[in-house]
Amino acid sequence: MNRALLTKLHLIAAAFMFPAVLMFLITGGLYTWGNKGEWRESTEMVTLEQPYAAQGEAGLRDAALAGLAAQDLPEPSGALSTSGEGLEQSLSWGGARSEASVSATDDPMIAEVAVKEATLHRWLVQLHKAKGSVWFKIYATMLALVLFLLVASGVTMGLQVRALRRITLTSSALGAVAFVGFVLAG
Repeated sequence: MNRALLTKLHLIAAAFMFPAVLMFLITGGLYTWGNKGEWRESTEMVTLEQPYAAQGEAGLRDAALAGLAAQDLPEPSGALSTSGEGLEQSLSWGGARSEASVSATDDPMIAEVAVKEATLHRWLVQLHKAKGSVWFKIYATMLALVLFLLVASGVTMGLQVRALRRITLTSSALGAVAFVGFVLAG
């Protein structure tokens, strides 16, 4: 592949993925230092059509959706899980923009739904942590592939130019040593 074409492809891929790279850089950097964003938390009491102990996963899911709807929040983008049985049964449902958990109350016809709404920063962190929709996961996978191709094309271009070959090889070797050192120190 000639260098001019490789340079154009490199530029197009970098420019197209720049917003995603920026989001992952900012959220990853802040997350590394403990800044994960915030959740706005509330509780909704949801009236059930049948006693809590008789609810199955579908009934608890409906209660979670009712609690989210009361806060005008979307359905969580992640998987839901249930645990326990009868009055001990609970549901947890996580996602990027919202989360819900359902538990029993003293009244068998009322479920408590703990609702969490992500701030913008937390929402982006959740996306970074692969808690988004399938579409965002596909986009993030494309980003990973593009980042690899950008680095590979950059190294390839460096190796193609005689004046840059030595610095490319030296930097690659130092990068490998640094990577091993940081992994062992981590």
